[in-house]
Amino acid sequence: MTIERVAVLGGGLMGSGIAEVTAAAGLRVVVREIDDDALAAARARVEASLQRAVSGGKRTEDDAQRTLEQIRFTLDVSELADADLVIEAVPEDVDLKTRVLADVAEVVDPQTLIASNTSSIPIAQLAASVPDPARVLGLHFFSPVPVMGLVEVVVALDTSAETVAAGTAFVERVGKTAIETKDRSGFIVNMLLVPYLMAAVRMYEEGFATREAIDQGMKLGCGHPMGPLALCDLIGLDVLYSVCESLFEEFKEPAYAPPPLMKRMVASGRLGRKTGHGFYEYRRATVSA
Repeated sequence: MTIERVAVLGGGLMGSGIAEVTAAAGLRVVVREIDDDALAAARARVEASLQRAVSGGKRTEDDAQRTLEQIRFTLDVSELADADLVIEAVPEDVDLKTRVLADVAEVVDPQTLIASNTSSIPIAQLAASVPDPARVLGLHFFSPVPVMGLVEVVVALDTSAETVAAGTAFVERVGKTAIETKDRSGFIVNMLLVPYLMAAVRMYEEGFATREAIDQGMKLGCGHPMGPLALCDLIGLDVLYSVCESLFEEFKEPAYAPPPLMKRMVASGRLGRKTGHGFYEYRRATVSA
């Protein structure tokens, strides 16, 4: 199956990034959002990202304009009808994702591939809401999508070999490296990453070391490009909290459980870079995730 038309459900930080890299690869993209404000914010994210690429010498103005022209922004789910591939990138809430996938499955062709960008929810759980789950897979991009080179291709129990092949080919066409993983909560990267991040949060919560010492220890002592607490802020503490809950629900391992400090920070709106305050303080972004 050749993928030429892609629909992205949700134009937040991840959805807008997926739309950008897909359009930059020459594919037609439609981004669907829930209201005018969200739609305007999605377009603004893509425009801002493309402008950063131009300013950094990674794209020309013409390239950026051509990429933007490949993307259509809409509120109307019926405009997704001709998509060869639908990628769901709404917030990490299983009920919301299930409802959105069920809705879009009623609009698209029975052969259309349906993917979720979930970072932790088992794909089989989401595929249960879609007729013919053989066409459902996970395509887990990493943030920021235009920069990060990896996509996890998640194979659920019913995902067909043809779906996996088409999904992998799409990932490679948009310039990313695909790694295949079985369908368990957290897949490969988050199953390994989350215990490390939560250990850092617990260390800070217990007053064992300062945030700067923890982050510098891993940067300078282990060669990591970013410390764990700064990485939590980059991911978003709300997103990370949901991932932790999903992993803990599936495996019941204490290392996956979100520490009490995480819950308090999320409740207080201290979500990291996107709100201007997490473990560190930042200049508030003009476009929220």
